[in-house]
Amino acid sequence: MAGVAEFLVFGVTGQQGGAVARALLAEGRKVRGFVRDPHSDKAIALAEEGVELATGDLFDRPSIERAMAGIKGVFSVQTSSPSGRVSDEQEVSQGKAIADSAAATGIKHLVYSSGGAAGKGHTGMGHFDSKSQIEAYIRSLPVPATITRPASFMEMMMLPGMGLNTGNFTFFIRPQQAMQMIALHDLGRINAQILCHPERYAGKTLEISGQSITGDDLQREFSQAAGRIIRYQRFSDDLLASNDFLRKLTELVDNGVVAGSADIPALEREFGPMLTLAQWLSGPGKALFENALNAPETGIALR
Repeated sequence: MAGVAEFLVFGVTGQQGGAVARALLAEGRKVRGFVRDPHSDKAIALAEEGVELATGDLFDRPSIERAMAGIKGVFSVQTSSPSGRVSDEQEVSQGKAIADSAAATGIKHLVYSSGGAAGKGHTGMGHFDSKSQIEAYIRSLPVPATITRPASFMEMMMLPGMGLNTGNFTFFIRPQQAMQMIALHDLGRINAQILCHPERYAGKTLEISGQSITGDDLQREFSQAAGRIIRYQRFSDDLLASNDFLRKLTELVDNGVVAGSADIPALEREFGPMLTLAQWLSGPGKALFENALNAPETGIALR
């Protein structure tokens, strides 16, 4: 594939890949995005922003290698099983295929976006342990690589059913329990900087986060942004007893595996100031927050 793109971004129509691609474009870099359907609305929008599209499938390794032609840096991220679109085994297969292709085509730098729970021992949750498997595989290959482990996204809290539209927001942490989070804007620019400076970051694993946030912080900042009281509550014991997925995830928050372990002051010295929740709510997250506040009540809010 001929082209002038410097960087190939996987997951470019998703949250992480899209954030990285836009951050690279903002730096004046040439970006190629790997897509299954170049005619989708998201792919067309990216092309209009200046992303060169490479059509392929993560289960078709030749299409991955064609997309890597002429590329010097790759951003790798895969959909995980909670999406309902892939299994944990398929996620691992896709992550390995990208890594193998990077090694085979002589890519100078591979950046893999893992997860904050990875590399901390067996969790018993497949979509976390899959990332640890991919990390270990990448380290076994002769390709310069950086692994980034992002904390939970601030955007995740805007998903339907969390209760913002009812005035009672429900989440994993206790009122005075801290959990690290990051805005996708910061995730994008950090990974873009890493891609642009392989000499500085190759061979490193970086935990990335923007702020440590408690349930009390959520109540205060959501109320301030909404202009009315938004009460905070942790998932109820009854719900956790009846929902294996939420219970296991909450246990991993409680034991620290998912709570986040990034050195945020060190990250800010390296990459510049991170968005706080308050800044995110008044900036990149404002529209998402307003949509969540004004969503119709469906009667299925998590409690």
